[in-house]
Amino acid sequence: MANLSLKHIYKVYPNGTKAVNDFNMQISDKEFIVFVGPSGCGKSTTLRMIAGLEEITAGELKIGDMVVNGMEPKDRDIAMVFQNYALYPHMTIFENLAFGLRTRKIPDIKRDKKGNPVLDKNGKEIPIMRKYNKQELSEKVNEAAQILEITDYLKRKPKEMSGGQRQRVALGRAIVRRPKVMLLDEPLSNLDAKLRTQMRSEIVKLHKKLQTTFIYVTHDQVEAMTMGTRIVVMKDGCVKQIDTPKNLYRYPANKFVAGFIGTPQMNFFEGTLKKNGDKVYIDFNYSDAKVTVPYTMLMKTTPQYLDGTKTVYIGFRAEDLTLDEEQVAQSTTKIKVRISHSEQLGTETLVYGDINMDGDGFAETSTRVIIKSKGFKDYQPDTVCEAALNIDAIHLFDKETEESIMPRIPEYNYLDCSVKGGKITFFGNTVELPAAVKCAEGNGELLIPVSAIRFNGEITAKVIGCEDVNGQILVSLDINGSRLYALSSEILENGEISIGLDFKKLIIKIGDTENQPMPEVNSLNGTFVMQKELETVECKKKKVPYYYLLINGIKLKAPAEIYEKMFSATTGRKVYNSTYRYEWTPYDFTLSEGGIKAEVEKILDYGSEKFLKCNADGETLYVKTDKNLSGTVYLIPDVSKVSVIETERQIRIL
Repeated sequence: MANLSLKHIYKVYPNGTKAVNDFNMQISDKEFIVFVGPSGCGKSTTLRMIAGLEEITAGELKIGDMVVNGMEPKDRDIAMVFQNYALYPHMTIFENLAFGLRTRKIPDIKRDKKGNPVLDKNGKEIPIMRKYNKQELSEKVNEAAQILEITDYLKRKPKEMSGGQRQRVALGRAIVRRPKVMLLDEPLSNLDAKLRTQMRSEIVKLHKKLQTTFIYVTHDQVEAMTMGTRIVVMKDGCVKQIDTPKNLYRYPANKFVAGFIGTPQMNFFEGTLKKNGDKVYIDFNYSDAKVTVPYTMLMKTTPQYLDGTKTVYIGFRAEDLTLDEEQVAQSTTKIKVRISHSEQLGTETLVYGDINMDGDGFAETSTRVIIKSKGFKDYQPDTVCEAALNIDAIHLFDKETEESIMPRIPEYNYLDCSVKGGKITFFGNTVELPAAVKCAEGNGELLIPVSAIRFNGEITAKVIGCEDVNGQILVSLDINGSRLYALSSEILENGEISIGLDFKKLIIKIGDTENQPMPEVNSLNGTFVMQKELETVECKKKKVPYYYLLINGIKLKAPAEIYEKMFSATTGRKVYNSTYRYEWTPYDFTLSEGGIKAEVEKILDYGSEKFLKCNADGETLYVKTDKNLSGTVYLIPDVSKVSVIETERQIRIL
């Protein structure tokens, strides 16, 4: 069994098309991962790269602790189940299941004719690789057949079996040797609807029995939602979201995921948001529909969306609207709907309508609405009635980027502030600004990243709640009656706490001016070079290759873990011919008597930390320091911590 690591995986074709673009994921042992998305999104290409059937353009793929980029498929200890079964028609089911084992060898020790181990001159057993014997083959095939309940069919040939039975055989051929990873490429797409439902359950049951890692590709979102422990939603070669089925449904990160997951798809309207005091007014475009929500619901939404001028997408799922008269009477958020037609599906009825009284409810417009109603109900066409909205289930997306503007973890806290005499006041607290933070005086806005809040300092706050969001702990804080969000490495108990701010990350807007936070990454252009040097190896002088990052004429020796990754990440491409963008944090540089030459422009004093702002051949660098320096300095970056981007194709390879 094994975990998988995919870091900056790309598949780029010679014409420049990126079939898979910067795929990053950590897959734990025994997970059931589902890749889902429309045709051409890159899900099968990613699966084939994991299998070794498709060459990786750039990136690092690990199975267990081993990098397998250049490894042959047969050596990766994976098994793959294809859409078309790929059974041998002239072989019996037993022979189909045994075929893979017959071609493989297993580790053993050399034995004499009596079966006793043969020892070498040092008294150690001699290791060998041997084929499976008949008894071992029968045991493994029968075990797989019992798991899949096809024992009675072992003497048949594939043509004598149904589609579902053939699919079981294809699965059996994969599991018979207990691989580290099972890859399944749309294995149910050739089956009818009833059989697909049955086989879904069979595969989930099989995963529980085998206790190994499954990676499953499908374009069917129902399969994805019912089978996966986590789902990877892809579009145009890019990962749109990775999460559990529940979180994908409840917290879609973008409009594509919101519309792709769920049947029928989410209702999308266009509208504007206008904050007024502790309320937000939502106006639906192209109709008279309006609702009001408390501002506390939209506290994670950035202020630029709340001034009534920016159009956003408003999303509601069909089950979050109701025409039930009792619920409508009790609701405070209602809109008028002109019903066009309905579809009775047995346990529920889908009602189609339009919030624009002149709309027809048939065309997919920004005013068409679908409402899910329980049981059989008759709704007359052209009837105008009120629908109640479950406002807690609202989804909001930026119209241009289509990204959610209601993130579970907000990027920034937005709050009013005033600056005077080198001090900043917000939420009733006045804090002295460090010397490095230069801004105008007056009233304005303070943007505090959630990552910029430290759990020590001079500001008193109260912890009022913690939420685990995919391994990150989001802490809700109360400061004098106002809300602030922070990230923590652990769950915090409710109660009073002291916090501080990382001032180098803050943005202060006063009028038309704003200070810029210190960049978290330094970038330098360079190349990758190899140089052979004489070295004594086993009492002989030989030329040994050494590898370097060449930046501004300075060669920085690359440790093995770096150059090996660069070679594996650029398979089939000359690593020396490309230009690279090398990146480090301000904490990854040391001052030296030699290295990359830079001129100090200023010292940035943030109180607890100081940084040099330097110019290195036209590139601005920020370097952590504890000294007040000026003039020329020489910098040595920690090569083991480098991040690398191939400039020509804009591919991140480390």
